[in-house]
Amino acid sequence: MLAEHIALGFLGLFAGIAVSAGTFAFILVIGVIPRMLRKGNLAKYVITVENVVFLGVLAGALLSLFSWTADTPFPAAGHLILALYGISAGVFVGCIAVALAEILDTFPIVFRRAKIKRGLSWVMVAMALGKMTGALYYFICGYAAGG
Repeated sequence: MLAEHIALGFLGLFAGIAVSAGTFAFILVIGVIPRMLRKGNLAKYVITVENVVFLGVLAGALLSLFSWTADTPFPAAGHLILALYGISAGVFVGCIAVALAEILDTFPIVFRRAKIKRGLSWVMVAMALGKMTGALYYFICGYAAGG
């Protein structure tokens, strides 16, 4: 029983590392942060912003591992923190959505170089249906794959 718990712990740790590495690679390969900073004439802060993003992800990972409560004499502070988190998460999701739209622009280039004349629209439809199916399965069945 103890060996099973240890094995599951390591499996969870390594799966988390793989997912976070994939997310960071996705953000870095696309160049979302440098492109946003260039558009805002803030290119000199690229390293600082990338470090803040890394520290934010690390803080979020640590906060999700441990249970904590925010007992504060100022109840409005919790609402303020929640509002700041909501705005930050919304901006992040928006940036990732735009980055994914830019990734979709690469498919015609790949198809052209591979000399594939037809089927691009079917690839896009298949990707959309796969995403929809996965999301529906998650929302209907939850996390558990086996029931």
